[in-house]
Amino acid sequence: MKLSATTAQNSFKYGWLTARIWPYIKPYWFRILLGFLVAIPLGLLDGVTAFALKPYMDYVIGGKTLEFTMFGQDCTITSFQMAVILPIGVILFAAFQGILRYLNGYLSTWTSQRITNDVKFDLFDRLIHMHPQFFDENSSGIIISRYMNDPATASTGIVDQIKTLTTSFFGALGLIAVMLYSSWRLAIIGVVVLCVAFVPIALIRKKIKSASNKNMIIGGNITTNINETYSGNKVMAAYALQDRQNKYFREQTWDSFNVNMSLYKRAGWMSPIMYIIASFGIATVLGVGTYLINSGQMTAGGFASFVTSLLLLYKPVKTLGNTLTNIQTIFVAMGRVFELFDLEPEIKDNPNAKTLTGLNSSIKFENVNFEYIPGHPVLKDLNLTVSKNESLAIVGNSGGGKSTLVNLIPRFYDIKSGSIKIDDIDIREYTIKSLRQNISMVFQDNFLYTGTIRENIMMGNPDATEEELQKAIESAHLQDMIKEMPQGIDTILGERGMTLSGGQRQRVAIARAMLRNAPIVILDEATSALDNESEAIVQKAMDNLMINRTVFIIAHRLSTIKNADRIAVINEGQLVELGTHDELMNIENGEYKALYEMQFRHQEEINV
Repeated sequence: MKLSATTAQNSFKYGWLTARIWPYIKPYWFRILLGFLVAIPLGLLDGVTAFALKPYMDYVIGGKTLEFTMFGQDCTITSFQMAVILPIGVILFAAFQGILRYLNGYLSTWTSQRITNDVKFDLFDRLIHMHPQFFDENSSGIIISRYMNDPATASTGIVDQIKTLTTSFFGALGLIAVMLYSSWRLAIIGVVVLCVAFVPIALIRKKIKSASNKNMIIGGNITTNINETYSGNKVMAAYALQDRQNKYFREQTWDSFNVNMSLYKRAGWMSPIMYIIASFGIATVLGVGTYLINSGQMTAGGFASFVTSLLLLYKPVKTLGNTLTNIQTIFVAMGRVFELFDLEPEIKDNPNAKTLTGLNSSIKFENVNFEYIPGHPVLKDLNLTVSKNESLAIVGNSGGGKSTLVNLIPRFYDIKSGSIKIDDIDIREYTIKSLRQNISMVFQDNFLYTGTIRENIMMGNPDATEEELQKAIESAHLQDMIKEMPQGIDTILGERGMTLSGGQRQRVAIARAMLRNAPIVILDEATSALDNESEAIVQKAMDNLMINRTVFIIAHRLSTIKNADRIAVINEGQLVELGTHDELMNIENGEYKALYEMQFRHQEEINV
C-alpha cells in the first residue's frame, strides 16, 4: 500500500478516533484527570484581577469604607486597609496560580510523552513486521513521517490541547461569572457576541485536513530527498548531481510554503473577523454601560470590573478558537496514525502454522508464478527440486528472476500461484519466524548495523557461545582483520558499517550467517562487488559456509558455479536449462554454453 495515497478519511469521526486512542489514554487516566482538575481552578483564577477592580474602584478610589457582617459580628474595612489587602491578595492568588500552572504543565507533559511513546512502540512493532514489498512501494521519508512524526502530533497534542481547552474554558467561565456579578444585562451582550465569534472555526476544518495531508506528503518527500542525498553522496559528487538535489529540495520546500499560504488565505481571516465581532460587542457594552451608570443601575467600579473581564475574556476565547483549530489538525494526524494500525502485512502466519525444525529431504518449486506488478510476470510456471545438502548455482540474464527466486524461499514475497515446499509442506504452512531461522542469507550489499563487530555477528544467533563465535570468525577468515581493529571485536562500526571495506563487510555477514548454522544457505551475488583479492578471501569463507548445507548461489565467479552440484539457467522468468557444468556445456546452442562463452571463458583463461 502506498502511504502517500492515504487521506485520513476518518479524521472527522471524533467518536471513532476517541475510541481508538482510549486504550493508550486509559493507563494514565488518573494523572490526566488530575491535570484537568488542576486546570479548572487555574482557569477560574483568571477572573480574580478583574473581580478585585470593583472593590478597588468603589472603595479605594472612591474613599468609602466597606461595612459587612460576618458570623454575627459587624466588620468594617477602611479604604486604606482595602488598598493594602487587595494588592497582597492579587499577588497571593498569582503565586497560587503559578504553582497550579507548573503542576498542570508537568502532568500534561508526562502523560502526553508516555502516550506518544506507547503509540510509537506499537507502530514501530507493526512497521518491522511489514513485508519487503511495503518498503519497496514507500519512500523512507514517507515512512519516517508517518511512523514517527504523526504519532507525536496526534498523541502529544491531544493531551496538551485538551488541557489548554479546559483551562481556557474555565477561565472564560470565571470571567463570565465576574461579568454576571457586575451586570447581567451587559453579560448577555458579551456572551452573545462571543458565541458569534466562534462561527468561523467550523468553516475551515476541511481546509485544515486537506493542507495537513498535503504537508505530510511533501514533508515525506523532503525527508526522502535528504536521506538520498546522504546515502548517495558519492554518486552525487561523482556525477555532479548537487544542482539536481538542490532543485528538488527547493521545489518541495516551496510546495510546502504554497500549501501553508493557501491554508492561511482561507483560515487567516478568522482572527480579524473575531476582532471585528469583538469590537462590535465592546462598542455595544460601552454604550449600554454608560446608560446603566447614568441611571444609577451600575457603579463605576462594577463597570470597570466588567470591561476588564470582557477584555480579559478575549484571550481565553481566542485561545479556544486556536485550540479547536489545532485539535482538528491533531484529529487529522490521529486519523493517519490509525490508518497505519489498520494496515495488515500481506505476508503473515497462517492459522495453526507449523514450526520448521530443519530440512530433511528437499525444497521444491512447483508451477511457481510471481509478479511484483499485476500483469507483469517475473517468474512463469517454474518447477525445480533441490535436494538436501545440494548446491545449486543460478545463472541467467540480468533481470531474469534469479534474485526473485531465492527471495521467495524466506517469504520476503509470496508467490501468485503454485507452491514452494520444504519437505513436501508448503512454506506458507510454516511460521515465518521458524522458516527464516532455518535460512542464512548473504547479499551483494550486506547491511551492518551501528554497533560493534561482535554485535553484528551475534545477530546470527544471540545465544551463541564464545567458542561458537570464535569458530564463525575463523571460518569467515575475519581473525586477522579483527586483530587490526583498535578495540578488536568490540570496535564500533559506523552507520551501515561503512568504516569497513566491501570484502570486510561481506566476511562479517558470512560470520553472521555461519553463526546462525541454518540448514539452508542463500548467497545472492555475494562477491560481485569485490576486487579479485577480496573476492578470493570471501570465497574461502563462503566455501566454509556451504559445507553440509543446502545452498542456492547466484554468482558470477566461474569456480563457484562449476563446483556447484547443479546449475539452473533462468531466463525471462523461466527455467530453461538444468544440470551440471559439463552436461550444460554439451547442449548445442544451449543458453548456459552461450553465457559461458560470453562471460566465463575469460575468467577461466585468467585462472589458468
